[in-house]
Parts: sequence; C-alpha cells; structure tokens
Amino acid sequence: MGGEDALLPVEPVFLKSLRDHVYSLVRDAIVSGRLKGGEKLNERQLASQLGISTTPLKEALRVLEAEGLVRSEPRRGIYVTFNAAQAEEMMLARAAIESMIARQAAKRVNEDQIARMRALLVDMRAGLETVDVLQLIALNERFHNVIHEASGCDYLRRLQSGQNIYNHTARLSVLSEERERFLAVEEHEAIASAIAAREPDLAERLMRDHVIRSGEKHLVRVSQAGN
Repeated sequence: MGGEDALLPVEPVFLKSLRDHVYSLVRDAIVSGRLKGGEKLNERQLASQLGISTTPLKEALRVLEAEGLVRSEPRRGIYVTFNAAQAEEMMLARAAIESMIARQAAKRVNEDQIARMRALLVDMRAGLETVDVLQLIALNERFHNVIHEASGCDYLRRLQSGQNIYNHTARLSVLSEERERFLAVEEHEAIASAIAAREPDLAERLMRDHVIRSGEKHLVRVSQAGN
C-alpha cells in the first residue's frame, strides 16, 4: 500500500480518544490523496505502522465508511472511495453554503464582529512573515467562524459542519504554497470589507469565488496524488 508510507505515527493522545486520533490521521491521508481512491486498505499493516491494535483502527474505519470515504466489501476488505470527483462535489457544496452564510453575515453583522474580523486579518498578515502554516489555518478557521456567527444561520452552519472533514485538510494542502497564502489573505480582506460595508451581493460572490478557487487548487493536488 504505497499511500500508507505517508501516514504519520500516532502522537501522544491527550483530549482525543485513540479512535478519534486514528480517524483524523487516516481521514487526512484519504482527503489529501495520500491514500488513493480505489486502494485496498491492509488493516494489519496500517495498524502496525501506526503502532496500535486493529481495534481502534476498525472503529475509525466504521466512522469513515459512514462519511462515505471508505467502503467495506464482505470477504474482500475495505477500499478507499474518496476521489477527485467526490472532492469536487464537497468543494461545490461548501461554496454554496459558505456564500449564503457570507450573504447573511453582510446583512446582520455587528461592530464587534467587524472588529474581530479585522483583528484576525492583521494576525494573518503577520503570519505571512513567520510562515507558520498551521497557525495560518487556525486564524483562517477563526475568521470563517466569525462570519458564521455574524450570519445567525443556525441551519446553514449545521450543514457546513458536515464539510469539516474536508475543509481542514484542503486548507493544509493549499496554504502550504506561498502564493496561495498571500492570495487567501487578500481574498479574506475583500470578503471582510464587503461584509463590513453590508453589501450582501458582493460578499456572496467573493466568498463563492474564494472557496471555488482554493478548492480547485486542492482538486489538482488530489488528482495528481491519485495518478
């Protein structure tokens, strides 16, 4: 299984259960394309590589199967089902949901939320100098969370939470490139300005364009990893 070589050993587990930790590792390997669509997973080999028993791995795989990232075939084994086509669907779903959330945020945002968005953008700009990708991702996610809060869209936010299995890994993939980091901050600044100016049409369009552009970048990486 060529893709398994790219998995990391299990790190010390503090707040997460072992199953959740293993789930995160395998999920990220699948969504990033390191474990390829159609690939059969050798559970014993994978558990050995991670330094665990097969029990937490089997539990993690059941969760991944419920999410549509793997499938279990009786007497044949478990196969990765995530591929570029599924990644594209997830990206389009996120673009639709996030753009509607941004639209509503532009209608409902308050001054405190505008100030928090702007403060996060200052931190993002500073983060471009340190090139701490994980910190930039954390700031990115906090920025989107402020927009979600400002929107007041409980139902859309619940729908969006189903995209979290894809979003973090996609950001890690895309923001590893310097040009993409600068583009992402510029796009976030434009989105924040549209929301602060209470321009829902513009906020919706800018958010959709941002999600699709960065998502297409991730699609290229998934496609390349699958070849």
